[in-house]
Amino acid sequence: MRRKSQRAIAAAGIAAVLMSSAAHADCTEDAMIVFDGSGSMAEMGFNQINEPRIFEARRAVRTAMPQVAPFRRIGLIIYGPGGAGGAGECSGVDLRFGPRADAADAVIAAVDTLEPEGRTALTEAVTMAAETLGSPTQPGTVVLVTDGRETCGGQTCALANQLMGTGLTVHVIGFKVRGEHFGWESQGQTDYQTSVSGAKCLATQTGGEYVNTETVDELVAAMTRTLGCKLLF
Repeated sequence: MRRKSQRAIAAAGIAAVLMSSAAHADCTEDAMIVFDGSGSMAEMGFNQINEPRIFEARRAVRTAMPQVAPFRRIGLIIYGPGGAGGAGECSGVDLRFGPRADAADAVIAAVDTLEPEGRTALTEAVTMAAETLGSPTQPGTVVLVTDGRETCGGQTCALANQLMGTGLTVHVIGFKVRGEHFGWESQGQTDYQTSVSGAKCLATQTGGEYVNTETVDELVAAMTRTLGCKLLF
């Protein structure tokens, strides 16, 4: 009986190690983060309350990246900065680097130093991310972090249709997304409209997740969930 008990304990210990190893195994698919650096990320809350969105987004990136980067190759695209007025406001789509191992420090540094400006060319940015990952011949994951809808004329849902069935998964994380109008309580609405429906199709058509986040903790949770590795057992 004693030997059986010892064997059971040993087996349980081995199982725990295997489960832990599987939970932290390297991902087999590369990922690209598409990060919103447009001018709206410098905006503060309603009536200039709280701090700019980019400050909170930076804190979320600093927390999330060390949790996921050791286990998968990750690259980064930032859209927004770099355009200079007029049509140039949509020209700031920047491939900072392709998928690389242990990318946490590089992602954090890029987000920490960006100065938000320009418009939201998210369709072009996601297209660049897909091409960088080798789509349509190679599978991969794109995580789009945005505070609003496409504002540069990109046909987001047309892109979603092109990506459907290619093995590329696009997750869309809305961060403090705001509609054009504030709904007052007297109108039966007590909050901002928080839909980025133009980008939602990217997730629904590719089997990804679509989520709105309001706090740093929610953004951290969404990033770690979408960039994290699935269990391999």
